[in-house]
Parts: sequence; C-alpha cells; structure tokens
Amino acid sequence: MTSEMAGPEERLLRRLALPGLWLLIINGMIGAGIFGLPGELARLAGPGSVWIFMLCALMIAPIMLCFMQMASYFRGTGGPILYAASAFGPMAGFQVGWLYYVSRVLSFAANLNLLLTSLGYFWAGAMDPSVRVALAFLICSLMILNNVLGARNAIGTLGLLTAFKFLPLIAMVAIGLIQVDIGTLLPRLDHTVGIEDLGGALFLVIYAYVGFEGGLVPAGEARNPQRDLPRALLLGLVVCALLYALIQAVALVSLPSLATSSRPLVDVAAAQMGDVGALMMLIAIIASVGGNLLGAMFSTPRLTYRMALDGFLPAALGRVHPRFHTPARSIILYGAACFAFAVSGGFVWLAGLSVFARIILYMVCVGAMPRLHRQFGTVAGAMQVAGRRVWMVLALLVCAALLWQVTLQSVLVTGGCVVAGLLMLAFSRRVEHRANPQAASG
Repeated sequence: MTSEMAGPEERLLRRLALPGLWLLIINGMIGAGIFGLPGELARLAGPGSVWIFMLCALMIAPIMLCFMQMASYFRGTGGPILYAASAFGPMAGFQVGWLYYVSRVLSFAANLNLLLTSLGYFWAGAMDPSVRVALAFLICSLMILNNVLGARNAIGTLGLLTAFKFLPLIAMVAIGLIQVDIGTLLPRLDHTVGIEDLGGALFLVIYAYVGFEGGLVPAGEARNPQRDLPRALLLGLVVCALLYALIQAVALVSLPSLATSSRPLVDVAAAQMGDVGALMMLIAIIASVGGNLLGAMFSTPRLTYRMALDGFLPAALGRVHPRFHTPARSIILYGAACFAFAVSGGFVWLAGLSVFARIILYMVCVGAMPRLHRQFGTVAGAMQVAGRRVWMVLALLVCAALLWQVTLQSVLVTGGCVVAGLLMLAFSRRVEHRANPQAASG
C-alpha cells in the first residue's frame, strides 16, 4: 500500500533536507510571543514560571507525537490536508485545508502589522498610515518574489533571519548564566501558584509551542519526508522547550521588575548590555516576526496547491512555474490576500478564528490516527510510536482543554468560513465544468 494520495503528479522539486524542514518548524513555533511572555508569566507564576514552559512542552508533546507518526506515512504536499482526506474523505481534507488557510492569512496579516510597528522603533515615519501601506506592499512583494524564485532562495533567507533571531537570545542567556549564581536560576519548588493563575499561565504559554504544523505542508519538496519530518518536529520541540525555559530563568534573575515590564526581553538585554543589548533584542524581534512571516509564505501556498491538485480549487493554482519549480500562482494569491487584510484593518475581530481553526485541525488529525495506522502502518519508513492510543487520548484531552478559551464569536465565524468554503468549492467546480465539461463529467 502506498501513502500517496491519488491525483495529478506533483512537479515540485525535492530539495528540502532536515535543516530546511527544521527551519520551517522552528520559525512557525518561535514568533513574537516569547519576547512578551516572560513579563506576564512572572506576574502569574513568579519563580515557578520556568516550570510552566516545561509543563507546556509535556502537554504539547502528545499532539506532536501524533503528527510525527502521521508525517511518517506520507511523501506528498499537504500535511494536515492529506491526513484528514486519507482518513475521513476528500471533503474533510478540503475543509481542514480551507480553515487552516484562512487562519494563516489572518495570522500573517496580524504579524505583518506587528512587524511594521516594530520597525517604528527605528524609523518613526513607519507609523504614518500611507507609509505603512507602502511598507506592507514592499514586504509582501519581496516575500512573494523570494518564494517564487525557488525553495533554496526562501530557505536561505529563512536561515539568515533565524540566525538574527537566535543569536541575541543565546547571547542574553549566556550572559545571564555567567553574571549570576547558577543556583538562583533553578526554579523554586517551594513557590506556590494559585489554580487560577496556573491555568492562565498554561493557556498563555502553550500557544508558544504551536505553529509546527506549517512545516509539515511542504513534504512534497522534502528529500526524505517520512524520515526527516518526525526528526525535525522532535528537534523543534526540544529546542523550544530548552530555550524558553532558559530565557525565563535568566530574565527572572537579570530583571527584578520583570513582572511589570511591557517589553521584558528588551529590558533584560538592556540591563545586561545597555543600549547595545536593547538594540540587539529589537533586531531579534523584527527577525523573529520576519522569519515567522517568511515561513508562512513558504508553507501556506502549498495548501491551495494541494487543493487544486485534488480538484477542489481552480487547476491554475496547482500549476508549477516551468523555470523555478514553485507554485507561483498560489504564492502570489496568498501574498495578495495577506496584504489586503493587513492594510484593511478589518481582520482584528476575526483573530479568534486562528486559534479555533488550529484546535479543529489538531483534533481532526489526531482523530485520524487509528484509520491512518490501519492503512499505512506497514509502509516502508513509517514511524512506530509506542503507546499510540495513549498519546492520542492525551492529545485529544489537551485539545479539549484548549477549547475552553474559544469564544462563541469564534465558533460562529468559523462556521461562516466553513459555509464560505463550500460556496467557493461549488463556484470553482461550476467554473471548471464550464471550461472543461468533458473532464468535469468524467
């Protein structure tokens, strides 16, 4: 039995190795959140906040283990789309892909505005409305061009941004470990945290570990996705957990006023290295948001590419550029949609959709595990996770806990997006039928 979905042959080149896949996953997980989390966490949990990062890593681990096993079954582009479609049928795959795509557009738009605001620290003129629109257009255009020109260009740029993000963080941790007594960095077991504060801290931190699923989408461009994607997921989780915990520990010691800081890591770097440290951390924030955006620009267009190959979207979105071997039309569509939402300002009330859509995606994919194991459990290279059913139950429990944060508005908006997706599908198939009635009827 093969783990590939039936359908048109993919024409994307397999150039991504383990480092490239890890870059996509780590930039999906580490965005702007970690630069603001330490202060609020210190307020909620004090010295115990270091343990919160480790606990949340354990909470997200069952979900990631499920995705590791599913990633080992498939070699094609699509990630969650393939998992849902193989287990529950093509329509389930389309709806998962559509919801995830919409949430990624909104998330990109929000992060793009955050990037523009961060640029305002260096250039006050960036806050002017007309300049913001021009900068948004320029950034989207450059990211579109970088991705259209080929996977190597995009991954190379992503690696550079990741270095600019990691180096200041690693420097801050290293200086903190040198300047203070190691014993003071160890979390205090005698510090108690109230149940309400603990719950708030857990819900706050666990979202610093999500976003990894975007790195699964371009499996069709990986040299050995069944082997490398599970490894990249595990490596991403370990790096995030260690880095987050060390950052929180050093921040607690280096900045006594951490709980009241509005720019915690910038203030920590300033306390350690003065204005140079603050500047380095501001650059790290810009690089982190930029890396998150570039990773999304790489992965998300592969969703419409996959849905076009499966016949759910116009065939033009599934075409590959003859020279650069990238889904150029899908990339341009995604970039244009992100720019439109970023400059409209009307996307703010839809922010909850991104969270709810991600939880739905996790629950559908985790629920698909038993069927996928029956179909592909013997595929060559498939990962065998011990205690598979236990991990699945734990993953679903974590997802159920996350649902407590979902508002009624998010549920209604998500329902509206599902309906919109069905209408778009009907329109797309009608257009395709008119363009090619013989193929449509066949």
